[in-house]
Formats: sequence, structure tokens, C-alpha cells
Amino acid sequence: MVSHEIDYKIFGDDIQFVEIELDPGETVVAEAGAMVYMEDGITFDVKMGDGSRPNQGLMDQLLSAGSRLITGESLFLTHFTNKGSGKSHVAFAAPYPGTVVAVDLNNVKNRLVVQKDGFLCAALGTNLSVFLNRKLGSGLVGGEGFILQKLEGDGKAFIHAGGTVIERQLNNETLRIDTGCVVAFEPTLDFDIEAAGNLKSMVFGGEGLFLATMRGTGHVWLQSMPIRKLIRALAPYGKNRAKESGSILGSLFEG
Repeated sequence: MVSHEIDYKIFGDDIQFVEIELDPGETVVAEAGAMVYMEDGITFDVKMGDGSRPNQGLMDQLLSAGSRLITGESLFLTHFTNKGSGKSHVAFAAPYPGTVVAVDLNNVKNRLVVQKDGFLCAALGTNLSVFLNRKLGSGLVGGEGFILQKLEGDGKAFIHAGGTVIERQLNNETLRIDTGCVVAFEPTLDFDIEAAGNLKSMVFGGEGLFLATMRGTGHVWLQSMPIRKLIRALAPYGKNRAKESGSILGSLFEG
């Protein structure tokens, strides 16, 4: 299915959102709960599947939806369609602070691998499926880097990164990355997860036990503040400290 041709604008600096402009009859598919606002003429419908295969049978839809559960995403996707007579807009934002990245799938040979919680929205016609990294190292790290999402199509897709986005083009090179900092990459790259040096550096280095390794030629998008790092940084200011302060914030944490 040929993807719908959508226009867009990205707003904000550190906490961004994307506004999609839809012509009459155009549709954008988004993660459940990502919508910020929509104008008159836009209607939405919750469906199992991305709609990239209109004649897909019920069993195929169930298998597709089931693969999304494996990646930790919602069973359903929300389809926003402009059923008005003129252009109309709908906006989306991710559930935590960061940057929205627009990717034209035509520029990445129509395929992109995305971390399991990195997909935000895409033009109708984009196929979303599970991507299993068969590397042994990836499977040994509790699933991080093992179960990913694959986007296929010829339209625009939007992914979300925590903090600032770093783009790198590798040309038959190797890049070692914190395992949580990989947002997306071209499948031409070989992705694995390996031990972070010797035992001493793994225990005392502060970089975790494992690092992601990218090898080959292709584009990779990285994030400076993955959600797990943000949670870890905020943890000292969480439940226990809030209780000690006796503040309104403390009562919120207790709830």
C-alpha cells in the first residue's frame, strides 16, 4: 500500500510535539494516548493493526496485534482521518520529555528499526512489525535490544527520543553505545550487545554491564536521556524524600 503523503511541523525545544496536516481523506496512525489535540474534521478510530494491508484477515490482524504486545506496546493503534472538506491538523507528543524525529522511509531504503517504545506516529501505509535481534548477546540482557520494532513503507514516520537526538552515519565503522541510548537504526547495520570491558570496568565503571555495538554502514539515531536514566536520576527525589518533607508532593506520592 502506498503511504499517504502528509505534511508536518515540529514544535518546541526540549519537550517537542509534532503537528500533522491532513488533506481530506488522509490518515495518520499513532500510538494510543499520543494525541494532544485535533481540529474540526478529524475523526479517530481504534483498530488492531496499522492498516497497511486493507485486505488483511482477522487471524493476520490478531498476529500483528500480538506482536505489538511482545514489544510492550498497546494492542491497538489509533487511526486519525480527515473527513472534512479542507485541510485539518492533529498533534502528537510522547509520554515523557524529549525530541521528535521525522524520518522519510524513502531515505532509509524503506525500512527502519526502532526501539520498542520509540514509535510515535506515521502516515497510513506504514507497516509496523516486531523485529527480533537473533544475536546471542542481545538475548542475554533481559531483552533490552532483543525485541525491537520494524517500520516499513514509503512515507513519513515519527519517532521519539529522550533528551537530545544524536545522529551518526557509520561508514564501515564500529560504534559502542549505552544500551538504552539507541533509538533507531537502519537494518543494514549489525546490532549486538556485548560485555562492557573486563570485570573491574563492568562493576566500577558506572556504565553498566553491557554496551550496544553497531557495526557496518548505515544511519543510527541516539538519545542522550533514555527514560530509564531519567527515572534513576529522579529516584532520590521520589517517594521516601517526598514523605519526609511532609509536602503536598509527598501526599501525591503516597497516593
